[in-house]
Amino acid sequence: MPLQIVRNDITKMKVDAIVNAANNSLLGGGGVDGAIHSAAGPDLLEECRRLNGCKTGDAKITKAYCLPCSYVIHTVGPRWQGGGYNEEKLLESCYINSLNLAKKYKCESVAFPLISSGVYRYPKDQALKVAINTISDFLLENDMTVYIVIFDKKSYQISEKLFSDIKAYIDDKYVKDYEDTKNEYRRDLQILEEYTFSSEAKLLDTGEKKSGSLENALDQIDESFSQMLLRKIDELGMTDAQCYKKANIDRKLFSKIRSNKFYKPSKATVLAFALALELPLDEMEDMLMKAGFAFSPSSKFDIIVQYFVEQGNYKVYEINEALFAFDQNLIGG
Repeated sequence: MPLQIVRNDITKMKVDAIVNAANNSLLGGGGVDGAIHSAAGPDLLEECRRLNGCKTGDAKITKAYCLPCSYVIHTVGPRWQGGGYNEEKLLESCYINSLNLAKKYKCESVAFPLISSGVYRYPKDQALKVAINTISDFLLENDMTVYIVIFDKKSYQISEKLFSDIKAYIDDKYVKDYEDTKNEYRRDLQILEEYTFSSEAKLLDTGEKKSGSLENALDQIDESFSQMLLRKIDELGMTDAQCYKKANIDRKLFSKIRSNKFYKPSKATVLAFALALELPLDEMEDMLMKAGFAFSPSSKFDIIVQYFVEQGNYKVYEINEALFAFDQNLIGG
């Protein structure tokens, strides 16, 4: 998927470029900055000396030396001073300028730390929101794989209210008992059988009244996930690119789906497209059925997705923030 949140050590990311949360001198420091300089070796410091520093919000690029990437993009985030000193715009500039540098140097993959959220004390939930929004806007117009790299759980935080609301929703909906889960599974099978039977009956009745449309009606019953997806894209007047970018799906994966009407997607891929199309829950369930899946009350992943849909929030990137916070798989290809 184009934007991923991962738990890793950024100095070990095998990407085209990693981003360093540097200070104005570019001569190394603590935290991520110190770790990158240490892993890259002394030649990185020597090249940085020749750059004559960097302004807050700007970005500069160097070789990566001993790191497993090709480049290091150095950017200087703002220090948090309460939010009244243009901190948000400066932080946005860090991401925009870094991404534009990566594009200029033909990087296909870039890894970011959560800039300014450490010793510069930018509130972690707000820093994450700026990162997600700025990167996702860039990816709507550009093809690149971008990682937000979180070293440990303490480095990552969504808003306390959102976390509490989702937790309460999960507590209300989640089914732990195995027997209940088996019963739910049987219920889903029954619903699927009834859905198929009633659809066939209705369409056969339609065929009796208008026999010329029977073949088309039967085709509708056998519609695959891929066919339903492409039909919905056309009905909504979207372009393919608008859909797969909004879904956080790689263009190559979308091409496979488009070229193979029997393509078997993962559940995360189905939900990514359903969210991009902003389908209501009943149509979302229909799309899941086309691919052989269903929502389950014993899946926190499913319940979190349903929470956002009920709130009218179909933004895949924001849903992924919450999924990551609850240690769930992310949505996308």
